[in-house]
Amino acid sequence: MKSKLLMVVFIFFLYGTTGFADEGEKYGKKITLNDTTMISTILETPDKFVGKKLLVKGLILEVCPKRGCWINLASDKEFQKMRIKVKDGEIVFPMEAKGKTALVEGELQKFDLTKEQVIKMKQHQAEEKGEEFDASTVKSGETFYQIQGLGAVITK
Repeated sequence: MKSKLLMVVFIFFLYGTTGFADEGEKYGKKITLNDTTMISTILETPDKFVGKKLLVKGLILEVCPKRGCWINLASDKEFQKMRIKVKDGEIVFPMEAKGKTALVEGELQKFDLTKEQVIKMKQHQAEEKGEEFDASTVKSGETFYQIQGLGAVITK
């Protein structure tokens, strides 16, 4: 099943974005970039992309269950994903978007968190999903990257 999903994502990347930005449900600002950057390319050398406006495409794996303020996109490589975070209320991604393909324009951000900040973030994420969280599992600070989403198109 995973290999079929990866094949579909790979084929989608081969065909590019031509016309995609004109099809589907639009959220936020109009997409202005034409060329996509593969999520795997960003994750290989993320510091190279920090602060730059990017266009990414991927299958929506998760949607924020509380406010629709973030989505996680599947990478073109297995076991990789990228979080797209938007300002609360500016864009609200519907739960029905899960499993659909999104084209998202935004700026890559880098966050260097202390251990205490990681605990707070993971506690918040667990609350959003209605899951338990054990703070003792966090042993140190973390660095993570996400895209501050400006505009998106989700296929119908």
